[in-house]
Amino acid sequence: MLDLIFGQASDPGRLRPINEDAMGVFVPESPRQARSHGWMFVVADGVGGLDFGDIASAKTVKVIENGFAQAPPASSLILLLPDLIRQANAVVRDEILKPGRRGKLMATTVVACALRQDQAIIAHVGDSRCYHIRGGDAVVVTKDHTLVNEQRSLGVITEAEQATSEMSHILTRSLGSERFVQVDTAILSIEVGDVLVLCTDGLYKGMYDDDIARIASQHKDIQQIAEELVHYAVEVDGSDNATIQVISILSVETIGMYRGRPYRIVGI
Repeated sequence: MLDLIFGQASDPGRLRPINEDAMGVFVPESPRQARSHGWMFVVADGVGGLDFGDIASAKTVKVIENGFAQAPPASSLILLLPDLIRQANAVVRDEILKPGRRGKLMATTVVACALRQDQAIIAHVGDSRCYHIRGGDAVVVTKDHTLVNEQRSLGVITEAEQATSEMSHILTRSLGSERFVQVDTAILSIEVGDVLVLCTDGLYKGMYDDDIARIASQHKDIQQIAEELVHYAVEVDGSDNATIQVISILSVETIGMYRGRPYRIVGI
């Protein structure tokens, strides 16, 4: 059976008056539910400079948490997570239409990770990230939906120009900004010893990916690791809210397929 431990932490940083980040977790209540539903983690970053960014992120997390808990057993996670994110987008859009909020703008990024058996499904919109850490090396699973990242992909700017651009904060996708949203998804095969990190840009923009991998790979309490990463982010930068979830894989349940039906592979 899939088993894991996790830690999470958040800090408003040194410049922002409030914390507009939000995070949520679905923890299965039994081994049976771990097999039928799995685990789910979500981080959202309310867009600063707009109205009600904290409401946008909190609503997004709530919709995804509740939707995941209420999903039918054995739902396809690669279909479920994007659908829940699209539902969250609709809810954020509806918030803008409430009395007293017309003419206001609110938006949020989101990254969600659902884990079941020996797979992790990651879905995201915006520039909150998921890192996959194995053997001390970190790989960014997500793709930042930012103007400078798209310019870099097209070869319009260099990597050095991207790192120093004053437009690095401009998002090309977010929840609440458009009626319809495109959600990116990825599938990971996970192994014992893997670490997954979900975080907002306030966490990673002040440090190197190697720093995240080094701290997250330590053999210490997982909650302490999460707090250490947030403390480090605030110490080296601190210009934004910093939020993180650190997930360490303790065991997996390898699944095979026979004539279109899944079965557990014993002894692997």
